[in-house]
Amino acid sequence: MSAVAALPVGHRAGEPGLRRVSLAIFLSGVAVFAMLYEPQALLPELTRAFEVTPAGSTLAISVSTVSLAVGLLVLGPLSDRRGRTGILQLSLAASALLAVGIALAPTWPVLLVLRALQGFALAGLSAVAVAYLREELHPSVTSRAIGLFIAGNAIGGLTGRVLGGFLTDLGGWRVALGGVAVLGVACAVAVRVLLPAPRRFVPVDRSGSLLRSLGSAFTDPALLALYAFAAFLMAANVAVYNAGTFRLESPPYDLTPSLASLVFLSYLLGSASSPTAGWLADRFSRRLVVPLAVVVTGAGIALTLLGPLWCFVLGLCVFTVGFFAAHSVASGWVAARAALGGRPVGQAASLYSFWYYVGSSVGGTLAGQAWQGAGWPAVAALSGGLCVAALLLTVVLGRTRSLDPARR
Repeated sequence: MSAVAALPVGHRAGEPGLRRVSLAIFLSGVAVFAMLYEPQALLPELTRAFEVTPAGSTLAISVSTVSLAVGLLVLGPLSDRRGRTGILQLSLAASALLAVGIALAPTWPVLLVLRALQGFALAGLSAVAVAYLREELHPSVTSRAIGLFIAGNAIGGLTGRVLGGFLTDLGGWRVALGGVAVLGVACAVAVRVLLPAPRRFVPVDRSGSLLRSLGSAFTDPALLALYAFAAFLMAANVAVYNAGTFRLESPPYDLTPSLASLVFLSYLLGSASSPTAGWLADRFSRRLVVPLAVVVTGAGIALTLLGPLWCFVLGLCVFTVGFFAAHSVASGWVAARAALGGRPVGQAASLYSFWYYVGSSVGGTLAGQAWQGAGWPAVAALSGGLCVAALLLTVVLGRTRSLDPARR
């Protein structure tokens, strides 16, 4: 039989290995979003500290997501040849050390350079996590484990933003960034201790060229639709949350940074909706769950247009539930589709994440311009249009042929 057939069975439910993998990948997810998106809660503060415009302040996020997207194209294929575990651990350690440097940055250009380097380092986590879970876990628990990783993203996004808001009130933006750097270091140490050695990794044949291997991930219409879906959906998410911070600290709400950051508690709902959506996808169908989640996302945007503060907060909660549900199922769909179609899983997953973060960079920048130009209605229109585009892509996905006869 082939080497693949001789591999040990992936970690199953109830086994110690599954618990260690799940906790390590969850903490990796926490670290990624805490370090990547913490400046989102500090944008008004950074605007004042460095005397930049609101649109200019969004570069603190956009430069990281752009370099992260580029890093995915390098580290995803590299992980198919060299393995996932080492890249994951090294990337987390490097990004945590860079977080310390960012908190000490003396000027705006230095901060942006360090943020760009950190984005590239974080690419190692985003490029390999889903592929690692797909390889090392039994198929019966894969979707739920991926949902747990996405839940870690949600918790990390919440922790970085809320912690940043409160620490900003206590000691300014440097203290806020330093607090998240400490969190990143702690997660890096924990993941180094917890993550088991790989048991099922099989290197990609070095005889094939990287470009040919990469090109195979662009030959499936379903994968192409999922890449575009990631870009549109993430652009909508970052647009809402980038401009949302300015919205909450402006009239008529006039919230302080610590109070404004509390709105990111909505990420707790995202951490719950991710594994729930994975369970529903396993039980029913990805083709059903993903479009329903996008509809929920769009409904949340509509609620933010109503005047009262509680409507705005409720809208963000609904929006977050839908976003994380759609993203968790779609990211797992990419890994499953690539594996069933005989394509490199690491490259397909990294391409999904590449377009995900390209969407983040574009959406965040456009949101800053929309906010400066016409306020929140323009931001809501931008994000709503992106959700409509993502919903249309789910129609394309619904019409593609399934490669798994056991799933719809």
